[in-house]
Amino acid sequence: MTSMDSFGAQSTLKVGEQSYRIYRLDAVQDNNLDVATLPYCMKILLENLLRNEDGSDITDQDIRALAGWNPDAEPDREIAFTPARVVLQDFTGVPAVVDLAAMREAMVDLGGDPGKINPLAPVELVIDHSVIVDVFGQTNAFERNVEIEYQRNMERYQFLRWGQDAFKDFKVVPPGTGIVHQVNLEHLSRVVFTAEDDGVQSAYPDTCVGTDSHTPMVNGLGVVAWGVGGIEAEAAMLGQPISMLIPRVVGFKLTGSLPEGSTATDLVLTITEMLRKHKVVGKFVEFYGPGVSAVPLANRATIGNMSPEYGSTISIFPIDDETLRYLAFTGRPADQIALVEAYAKAQGLWHDPQAEPRYSERLELDLSTVVPSIAGPMRPQDRIALSDAQDAFRGALATYVREAEEKPQGYDKAVDESFPASDPPSYGDAPERAMQPTDHTEGATTGQRRQRDPIPIVLSDGTRCNIDHGSVVIAAITSCTNTSNPTVMMAAALLAKNAVEKGLHRRPWVKTSLAPGSRVVTDYYERAGLTPYLEALGFNLVGYGCTTCIGNSGPLIPEVSQAINENDLSVVSVLSGNRNFEGRIHAEVKMNYLMSPPLVVAYALAGTMDIDLFSQPLGQGKDGQDVYLKDIWPAASDVQQVVDASIESDMYTRGYADVFAGDGRWRSLPTPQGQIFEWDDASTYARKPPYFEDMPRSPAPVTDIAGARVLAKLGDSVTTDHISPAGSIARNSPAAAYLTAQGIAPKDFNSYGSRRGNHEVMIRGTFANVRLRNQLAPGTEGGLTRDFTRSDAPVTSIYEASRAYLAAGVPLVILAGKEYGSGSSRDWAAKGTMLLGVRAVLAESYERIHRSNLLGMGVLPLQFPEGQTATTLGLTGEETFDITGVVALNQDTIPATVQVRAGDVQFEAIVRIDTPSEAEYYRHGGIMQYVLRNLLD
Repeated sequence: MTSMDSFGAQSTLKVGEQSYRIYRLDAVQDNNLDVATLPYCMKILLENLLRNEDGSDITDQDIRALAGWNPDAEPDREIAFTPARVVLQDFTGVPAVVDLAAMREAMVDLGGDPGKINPLAPVELVIDHSVIVDVFGQTNAFERNVEIEYQRNMERYQFLRWGQDAFKDFKVVPPGTGIVHQVNLEHLSRVVFTAEDDGVQSAYPDTCVGTDSHTPMVNGLGVVAWGVGGIEAEAAMLGQPISMLIPRVVGFKLTGSLPEGSTATDLVLTITEMLRKHKVVGKFVEFYGPGVSAVPLANRATIGNMSPEYGSTISIFPIDDETLRYLAFTGRPADQIALVEAYAKAQGLWHDPQAEPRYSERLELDLSTVVPSIAGPMRPQDRIALSDAQDAFRGALATYVREAEEKPQGYDKAVDESFPASDPPSYGDAPERAMQPTDHTEGATTGQRRQRDPIPIVLSDGTRCNIDHGSVVIAAITSCTNTSNPTVMMAAALLAKNAVEKGLHRRPWVKTSLAPGSRVVTDYYERAGLTPYLEALGFNLVGYGCTTCIGNSGPLIPEVSQAINENDLSVVSVLSGNRNFEGRIHAEVKMNYLMSPPLVVAYALAGTMDIDLFSQPLGQGKDGQDVYLKDIWPAASDVQQVVDASIESDMYTRGYADVFAGDGRWRSLPTPQGQIFEWDDASTYARKPPYFEDMPRSPAPVTDIAGARVLAKLGDSVTTDHISPAGSIARNSPAAAYLTAQGIAPKDFNSYGSRRGNHEVMIRGTFANVRLRNQLAPGTEGGLTRDFTRSDAPVTSIYEASRAYLAAGVPLVILAGKEYGSGSSRDWAAKGTMLLGVRAVLAESYERIHRSNLLGMGVLPLQFPEGQTATTLGLTGEETFDITGVVALNQDTIPATVQVRAGDVQFEAIVRIDTPSEAEYYRHGGIMQYVLRNLLD
């Protein structure tokens, strides 16, 4: 209960027979403050301040500053945001629980109460990132993959079971249930939250932060939510408000409605392109206008999901009748829906399509102009109209083929060999006749036939076929972005039905998979009678989780893999996901394209990206005639008819009735007990991290950085996928050497994501992405650098070089270009950086979450002066760096710049500590140390 109410905002809202305490926004009226025209998202933040005002972290001046927000001003006012709850997924959740367990021990060591290390806000963790597509194309693929998942992850799951019992207000959604964001959208989100305090029921907006950057998916429900790093989430779990600057808000006006043939995926790729071009990193985006009512809730969620792809913190839709319809559709209780409506209307949060709130910037889109689109081959914002897809592919391929031809002698590409499977991969039923790919031997830019022929291969079942540059080797209906959307999912199934009835087959070199975001999807497929058609094309259920989109695509068909590596082919994956960064989907797949689920099916039929789907056939039907995409594309009215006939709210009610219980495997797991976790020294999954070793009760003063060396010199758009360990553990990697030394066989290496609770594995995988290009080691790819502790500065792994620098007492820095750290909110991108010995990062610009995470781990983010880069300053990365002026932080100030001397070059670098709270984290050596010391008293 808040201790202050400077504006007399506390009031009562009665809904039916229940009364709720609320904090009315219209109470903030003095000094001509215009609350009514605030954007929806700013009203949510304002209510948060009103309810949590305490005169210290949140004052009446903070409330006035937000109520009187100037949309044209640059952000400079810090506020403290207190989310209602925290959402975790298992890849980021396991290390968060590991850190909490270590904090309890550290609390004991410092003489404090370990019981204080306990969630003070509700925490819900969904295990969805661990399933890997080992088995596909057969009816038991789901059961086999779940079985293998449990075999691999037994230690992790037992650890999470311990956490569920040891910590209060911590719930776990077991494996095989769904993707965290879809579960959050369909079940966990309340829209209006309720809590009891001293016998009084309070109602307030549901808000949350999550350890996955796609947490904004629930923005489509009107829930203010965004992704944070695991370390920020831990602080929120421990009751620490999240420090943030009052943001700029981009108003995105929608008009019209989607035309026939365009899908929600096409819409979101269009919006992604527009907003990335507009530069919305760190801003709030809010959709408004008459076109909002024409956007179904599932489409709104799809748009919100892609916020990280264009860089905004949130992409929010206000509450309206469509929100209520979706809540009823997904089985929310009637009294909850009534509360949402009453609260939104009482607080001025109900959408008015004619209103023009005050915004910092404005964009507009006529939905009728959206055309079928894909994005690729390496960034989600690189939208391509489907009509231009073949030409765009050929243009991109020229670069990949040229790079392959120009690789230096002795080039050693890291190969993904480590996805284990108990049985060989299954390929489904191959067609009776050997299928040849569409003729795609035209040159990428010249239009001339290449000199060599496509590569013939013979699959294990005897099928003969050819593959070449551009062959589609992965086709995956995957990811929370689209599998939460019944319209595009049903469109994919209907397209499969039409294709099967025409006599088409998937191409036999394509690894196909279906990984829905919740069990509801397979329920409505079954009710519609469409499952057999998907299975006939190899789109069998492989799991309910985030698979191909995060690199859990599993091994390619062995003969296909061999041909790719022997001939250095630039092959393709197509997926209905949100991420297609280099090296993310599969180490052997260089080109990756995002698209709608029905287009994923279409490209699986074609087997190649080198095709014009508007003019070239997908294949020949059973009558021997060419079949084109237009022949099997389902009409929007047909899709909607099947959706209406096949999906009912009882599916959601039944599917989530006992969501935290789990199956027999989960319930029978042996579970450790006790307030303090007993670490197993033999464990290679959960190890006590070193963050609190020899930690004093009070922090030591911060120091300048002297004699630093460059660990990596990187270019633009280096993502957290390049930095953070992800995907498979290659057999020739430092992480593999460590696991081998621990007695782990290669087939049991599992993935980096599954081993995020073991810092020894993760340090060795940081900056080890097979597509990372470190300019200190030109002509190479992967986690390589030069070791300047040796006179000949040899090329070695980044991990080995970092050990040499640490042994010599040499601090390290990273040099980077624009948009450093874009992508997923991976806390290990910051944790690994710190544990490698990096003291500072110097980049041209940062993505929001990663910059914040670096500070959360005590790494100083610096920025080149405006218009300057490593290149313009003549930096090679071979210099010794001295960074002075950092000590000013000991005076409780934040210096605007620090002095950098790199060899003979000297310049002022901008200090990217943006708030006083971030400065406190840095002074303490990180956010966890800051929270721990505050809880000691």
